[in-house]
Amino acid sequence: MCDALYLPEHSHVPVGMVSEHPGGPNAMGPSSRLLDPFVALGFVAATTGRLRLGTGVCLVPQRDPIVLAKEVATLDVLSSGRAFLGIGAGWNREEMANQGVDPKTRFARMREHVLAIKRIWTEGTAEYRGDFVDFGPIRQQPKPRQHPHPPILVGGEGPGVLTRVAEYGDGWLPNAHPELLERTRELQVLARERGRGPIPTTVFGAPWDRDAIARYWDAGIAGCVFDIPFETPDVAAAGLDRLADLIAALR
Repeated sequence: MCDALYLPEHSHVPVGMVSEHPGGPNAMGPSSRLLDPFVALGFVAATTGRLRLGTGVCLVPQRDPIVLAKEVATLDVLSSGRAFLGIGAGWNREEMANQGVDPKTRFARMREHVLAIKRIWTEGTAEYRGDFVDFGPIRQQPKPRQHPHPPILVGGEGPGVLTRVAEYGDGWLPNAHPELLERTRELQVLARERGRGPIPTTVFGAPWDRDAIARYWDAGIAGCVFDIPFETPDVAAAGLDRLADLIAALR
């Protein structure tokens, strides 16, 4: 069953950038034409009733945490509790620099932003004092519809990602890669060490392959996210038809 829409984010594409996408030179796609994810998700929320709505991924270090908390909480209220926040630290160093973010600090910034956002969502009067986020006391409404807050899915496959997921994530959102199943088991060990229950893994950019998806399912993977091309409405419609055929074949 198709139950969620994940929208990506890039505020802009720097001209003449030297940063290389982790997925290769052709992985950027039509990023210069991406819609703002939260405006677009609000539009989708108004025309759907059950589809979960979120980001895959939001570049949290490049966003103001107070504003981001408001945006996601608003989406959660207007969608009757269907929002989630997929997050990433980013890879495009020129894009970060244009928005005043030192790439060397992006993981530390992401951690503080997420912890601050959680406080805003869950506390009547919130305050946060850190190296990159410093505010308070403040009050913000609306609070999210979901309790205690919309799920936060941490993207990435780097060496420190599992620690980040276990500390402040509600799920892991990695791209498909050879060590995925082994690292998913490692994540559960880290979760238990922190006194947490199982943390779900959702595979981003999952292969369009029935057997591969069956192996994920047997290994306890919670879900798969498939890339739908969107260069034109006809191309997007064809991609959705292909996805429908794949889902039907899995039943």
